[in-house]
Amino acid sequence: MGFIKEFKEFAMRGNVMDMAVGVIIGGAFGKIVSSLVDDVLMPVIGMLTGGINVADWKYQVMIPNPVEGGEPLAGATLAYGQFLQNVIDFIIIAFCIFLMIKLMNKLMPKKEEPAAPAGPTQEELLTEIRDLLKKK
Repeated sequence: MGFIKEFKEFAMRGNVMDMAVGVIIGGAFGKIVSSLVDDVLMPVIGMLTGGINVADWKYQVMIPNPVEGGEPLAGATLAYGQFLQNVIDFIIIAFCIFLMIKLMNKLMPKKEEPAAPAGPTQEELLTEIRDLLKKK
């Protein structure tokens, strides 16, 4: 029973619950931002670039035909355009998240840091050192 009790304490700890809520909200927010990129921004970017779809860019690696004079055989397809599209999507999504966090930070009230306890002044410390030296 000790293992189950330990797991329950772990699962009900505040940080774990906060993280679970963050993951769920992050997943939902990710869908919103992905939709913004796919359905709003990329069509506009496509119009501005003349309908170029980066995701369609690929390179076909051809294998030489062992039969002399025969057509080369199709090999692997390197879909580097899809990779570039994913990099572009990542940059746009990261920028959108950056803007959202920046906006959230402006809207959140600033927490005042507790004042540090006032320590002894320099004169008090010197007086204390002098008194200690006198005792010796």
